[in-house]
Amino acid sequence: MGKDNNHSFRWLLSQSGSRKNRFIASVILAALSTLCGIAPYYFIARIVRMLLDGSSDKGAYILNCVIILLLWLGHALFHAVSTANSHVGTFHVLAVIRKKALDKLAKMPLGDVISKPSGSLKNIIVERIDSIEPTLAHVLPEFTTGIGAPVVVMIYVFMISWKLGLAALITVPLGMLCYMLMMFGYEQNYKRCVNATKALNDVSMEYINGIEVIKVFGKSESSYAKFAAAAKECAASFIDWMRKCSVYMTFAMSIMPATMVAVLPIGGIMAIHGTINAADFITVIVMTVGLIEPLIGVMSYSDDIAQMSTIVGEVRQIIDAPEMERPDTLTKVPQSSDIVLDDVHFGYGEKEILHGVSMNIKTGDFIALAGPSGSGKSTIARLIAGLWDVGSGSLSLGGIDIREIPLEDYSDRIAYVSQDNYLFDLSVRDNIRMGRTDGTASDEEVENAARQSGCHEFIMGLENGYDTIVGNSGGHLSGGERQRIAIARAMLKNADVIILDEATAYTDPENEAVIQESVAKLVKGKTLIVIAHRLSTIKDADRIYVIKDGAVAESGTHDELLENHSVYEKMWKAHMASRDGGEDNV
Repeated sequence: MGKDNNHSFRWLLSQSGSRKNRFIASVILAALSTLCGIAPYYFIARIVRMLLDGSSDKGAYILNCVIILLLWLGHALFHAVSTANSHVGTFHVLAVIRKKALDKLAKMPLGDVISKPSGSLKNIIVERIDSIEPTLAHVLPEFTTGIGAPVVVMIYVFMISWKLGLAALITVPLGMLCYMLMMFGYEQNYKRCVNATKALNDVSMEYINGIEVIKVFGKSESSYAKFAAAAKECAASFIDWMRKCSVYMTFAMSIMPATMVAVLPIGGIMAIHGTINAADFITVIVMTVGLIEPLIGVMSYSDDIAQMSTIVGEVRQIIDAPEMERPDTLTKVPQSSDIVLDDVHFGYGEKEILHGVSMNIKTGDFIALAGPSGSGKSTIARLIAGLWDVGSGSLSLGGIDIREIPLEDYSDRIAYVSQDNYLFDLSVRDNIRMGRTDGTASDEEVENAARQSGCHEFIMGLENGYDTIVGNSGGHLSGGERQRIAIARAMLKNADVIILDEATAYTDPENEAVIQESVAKLVKGKTLIVIAHRLSTIKDADRIYVIKDGAVAESGTHDELLENHSVYEKMWKAHMASRDGGEDNV
């Protein structure tokens, strides 16, 4: 195995924890299985010797046959127990690294997560981690003993005749040469195939998710062309690679196990000249036949071993990704829900989005963020929600920089409802209940939260009421219904700080009024931060921050901003003018 593959296997075994003994036991049992698999050839050779010597000892024949039978049974038994142990250890490792990958996604900055196509993340966490199983579960015991078995056999053959021992090894260098030629450029070719497969997965997800838009705007031909091109590139990558490897692989698999090619003629000549007796010659023949199975086994795993460093590398890109800077334990407890942004700068990659944003939000304040689309309102909300870390400057809660508060503790203090809310493929009741961190909310509490958010009536109108399954991403519900369930979930959380990021964008005015009234009751004594979809909903805010081009253009109450002939005044006039004909997204 190459250096990178050795590192990969060491890393995988380091994840086994208390199950490492399973792998050790697996190797020991596999070694015993191999010995039991090779030993019968020795006893077969003994029977042949007895026949050549003209022995008529039936008891000896029966004893050797019984020993051969017991050895084969031992071979099967040890192999089964070895494989069972290696699989227990392997599935534990897969569970550990999959959990680490999912935990890491929760601790990574949101921007780093959403920058990766969902198809690629799903492929790594599901398919790529699963693909580790055949290699780790089988290669470690079987490859190790597959190398050991030929060594034991060859030592015995050399003890009989060093000349025939060398003859049996003639095909090994030729097979290894073919194998090395096959492996030349393997990693580059494999990565090309992996990247082509990723691209195909991403294009497929895009095509499926966007099928409605594709049909409505008549983009079927161009969208399918993109998918077809990715499929052809993926197929071409594999075909090109197989063409490069197939000839060498065929020769390697044919030549390397062909131990008889030189043993038979050389042994025959030696027997004719009397330098080896017939019994020893036949023993060598029988024993070298025993080389074939382990050699083929070793060759069959070469492809899996070569892929391992690439697979582990992809998994570690997630597991070793940088996390948001947070301590593990809470050492400083915020004494209030005051939120202060001090000269905050933030950007995606090299592009800065926020430029020196400063805000002072007191506990119990109703704060609104207004401004044109793309001005940075949602980015500020997500920073306050703890989904990203600030680039520079500081963001504090209760006088403590949020980077000094454990992620879980901070999350318990914040309820965040965005415009695009995700619902799990569970019942309405279970989706609302997720608002309670420990999941212990009673049915009565769930229904009370639904009533407060104005969604109890429509839920009761569903086929199974609160037990209705909402579908993947809440696909069985309308956008407005999903938002109201998300607001009910936030109400149930009962957090100190509530952030509504255009959370009523899909809600009709009648239900929005119900929700606004419910939210007003919910947030008594709490801090409320709202990104307004309709300016009329934030008139009563304690302070309105107008965001423009990633900075605070102005702030004040509704009346103060109107008196100052401000940017907000223009937005308000535009909003009032559009009330009869539509609603501006601000």
